[in-house]
Amino acid sequence: MLPLVPYAERRARLVAVLDRRAVFDDAVEASVRAILDDVCQRGDAALLDLTERFDGVRPEALRVPTDALDRALDALDPALRETFEQAAANVRRFHEREMPASWTHDDGDGVTVGQRISPVERAGLYVPAGTAPLPSSVIMNAVPAQVAGVDEVWVCSPPGPDGLPHPLVLATARLLGLDHVVAVGGAQAVGALAFGTETVPRVDVVVGPGNAYVATAKKLVVGQVGIDSVAGPSEVVVLADDSADPTWAAADLLAQAEHDERASAVLVTPSRALAEAVRAEVDRLVPTLARADVLRASLPAFGAAVVTDSMDDAVACVDELAPEHLVILSDDADALWGRVRHAGAVFLGHLTPEPVGDYFAGPNHVLPTGGTARFASALGVGVFLRRQSVVRYSAARLAESGEAIARFAEAEGLDAHALAVRVRMGDESRAKGEEPVPSTAAIK
Repeated sequence: MLPLVPYAERRARLVAVLDRRAVFDDAVEASVRAILDDVCQRGDAALLDLTERFDGVRPEALRVPTDALDRALDALDPALRETFEQAAANVRRFHEREMPASWTHDDGDGVTVGQRISPVERAGLYVPAGTAPLPSSVIMNAVPAQVAGVDEVWVCSPPGPDGLPHPLVLATARLLGLDHVVAVGGAQAVGALAFGTETVPRVDVVVGPGNAYVATAKKLVVGQVGIDSVAGPSEVVVLADDSADPTWAAADLLAQAEHDERASAVLVTPSRALAEAVRAEVDRLVPTLARADVLRASLPAFGAAVVTDSMDDAVACVDELAPEHLVILSDDADALWGRVRHAGAVFLGHLTPEPVGDYFAGPNHVLPTGGTARFASALGVGVFLRRQSVVRYSAARLAESGEAIARFAEAEGLDAHALAVRVRMGDESRAKGEEPVPSTAAIK
C-alpha cells in the first residue's frame, strides 16, 4: 500500500506529491469566480441560495443565534470541554510569546524613526466541515487573532441538516468568547468575508483551511483582503533511522494520510529494513481504522517509503519536499533537525507524534503545504498585525541630507519629489531648473 521508492528513482514520486498543490484548474476557478460575483452583487440572498444549492439546507438565519452557541457549549462533554480549554491555553501562551512590540529610535539631531504595531480591526475565520468537524481549527485560527488584539472575529462554517454548523464548532467558538458565527461555507463564505453582505461585514484578513474551492476563493480575493495562505492537502514526512519503532512510524504516516484522499505521507530513511517493516505495519493497521477507505486512496497515490543511500541523502530529500509536517524519529533527532532547512513544523524524537502539534502543544497547526515551507511559515499573530513606519525629521537633518534626497528623486525623474524637499530648504528655484536665489525662509 505504501510504495517503496529507491532514492535514485524518487523524482517522479516527489513530483506527484508536490503537484497536489495544482488544484486550481480552469473549471474550479470559473465556478469560484461566478460564486464570488454572485455574492458581491446579491449579498445575503446569494449566500442563502448557494447554501441551499451546495449544502442542501436553507438556514432560517445566516448568523447563528447566541442561544444556539450557548446550548452547544452547555451540551459539551465536561471532559472534552476541559481538553479544549487546556489546548486553547497552550496555544495562547505560545502566541503571546510571538507578539512583537512597537518601537521608536532617537537617531540624533531631533530625528525619530520607528514602527507601530497594531492589529487589524476585523478578521474572518473559515472552519471547514468536510468529513469531520474541526474544533481544533477554531482554536488555531481564533486564538492568535485574539492575542493580536483584533476587535471582531467572524467565524464562517457550513451548516448541517439543522441549518447550523457542527455543535463542536459552535461550542468551541463560544468557549473562546466568539459570538459572530455564520452558517455558510465554501467559496461563498470567503466572498462574504471579503466583500461583505447585509449580515457579514467585510473583514481585513481571511484565514483558515478548506477544499479546492475555498483555497481558490482565497487566492482570488487577495488584494480585497489579506489571507494567511492558499493551503493544499495535508502532508507529513517521517525522517527515521534504525532507532525508530516501525509501528510508531507507521502510525505517524497514517495520522496525516487519513485527512483526505490527496493527503501525502512519506517515510524517508537510509534503512531498507526499517522501510520494509513500516510498510508491513501500514498494511496491518489500515484495516483497523475508521478511515481505511481514505487511506487506501491516499497512500498508493501520494505516499512513499523512500530508501536513501545515506542520511545526507535523506536530509536532502526532506528539503526537496519542504513538508508541512516533519517527524524525526531518531536518537539523534536534535542533530538531524539542525541539518534540515525546509519544513513547516518539526516534531523531534520518538515521543513527539504529530497530533500533539495538531491539538495541544501550543504551536499553530495552520502550516505551509505543497513545498511552500521553502518560503512560508506557520500561522501566527503576525497575520493579524500591521506594521506602520514613522519618521520625524528635523531642520538640522534636512539641511544635511536634503540635497542628497532631492538628487536621488531627480535621478528617478521625479521632480515633484525633489520639490517637496527643496521648498523646505528654501530652494524652490533648484526644483525648477533655475539658478538658486537667496531665501530667508527658515526651516521650522
